[in-house]
Amino acid sequence: MEASTSTAAPDVVVVGGGVIGLAVAWSAARRGMSVTLLERDRLGRGASHVAAGMLAPVSEAEAGEPAVLHAGLASAARWPSFAAEVEAASGTSCGYRRCGTLVVARDADEAEALEREHALRAELGVPVQRVLGSAARRLEPGLAPGVRVALDAPDDHAVDPRAFVAALAAACTAAGVDLRTGVEVVGHAAGAVTLAGGETVGAGSVVLATGAWAGAPVRPVKGQILRLRDPDGPGLADRVVRFEHGYLVPRGDGRYVLGATMEEQGFDTTVTAGGVRELLHEARLIVPGIDELVLEETAAGLRPGTPDNGPLLGKDDDGVVWAAGHYRNGILLAPLTADAIGGLLAGEPLEGPAADFAPQRFTTAGAR
Repeated sequence: MEASTSTAAPDVVVVGGGVIGLAVAWSAARRGMSVTLLERDRLGRGASHVAAGMLAPVSEAEAGEPAVLHAGLASAARWPSFAAEVEAASGTSCGYRRCGTLVVARDADEAEALEREHALRAELGVPVQRVLGSAARRLEPGLAPGVRVALDAPDDHAVDPRAFVAALAAACTAAGVDLRTGVEVVGHAAGAVTLAGGETVGAGSVVLATGAWAGAPVRPVKGQILRLRDPDGPGLADRVVRFEHGYLVPRGDGRYVLGATMEEQGFDTTVTAGGVRELLHEARLIVPGIDELVLEETAAGLRPGTPDNGPLLGKDDDGVVWAAGHYRNGILLAPLTADAIGGLLAGEPLEGPAADFAPQRFTTAGAR
């Protein structure tokens, strides 16, 4: 649909219709603000469309990223109630599953690396249990006999991002958000955005939620991903299975997502034979039954990376509100971002983990 020519300025204009933009728009509308969301494509067709949907602050914890871990744990704790609120508002499921995660090692080198990962999580105070390969196979019988050791993270769950996008869009519509698709924004300032056709849309606040297209310091990080289906239904894996070069995420109904490559290729979103081969080869060494699955879809998306792997949340020096740069954790951090930015738009200060990610932590020139 094309942009409206109405001159009424909403309280908030959100630029970007992925999970983050939709969650922020809904949060603002719930607080009584009039909200217009502008998306150049269809809703959720960027990184949200190809995301696997892991809610995994424990299994994805990295050394040197305490702020990201703290935010991830806080947002993961918010996920059950947030999912329930979205589902109640939309009348549809967002595909949230309390499934747990197993991080597995197949050979001696991987087992040694996993022991370091276990030690790191113990140092960070993150709950995770080390289990031998035999115990891991009792938890997930589809694992290969060669799996030596695993880390069990029962509190790392998953969601179906495509179902989540649909539920958020329905919740936004029910809350009165004006969702406009096919509208390209070519310029933005604190109180207005400029559209490709020259129209200016004024607003009390402008939120930039454009993912990898937000501009420096955000950069695109390519990830290729596969979607698979078991004709016999669910059963190959119930938990998320993470391994050295990827992960397998079950949807609970016989569908699986296998991902993902990490490529610094700019804005390239082509799917390559090498990327598909790499993912399938690594996965079948861990879950041999993957050979029997039907390959339904191949895709590539762009993660919005930043220099410290943390998002940009809050107002920049020009007064534009940023909700971008979530890198691997956009789905996980959606509740935290929605609550924080919604509160900020309502005049509340950024507090808690969200306060660690102000755009000003990078240079002013880089945050524009």
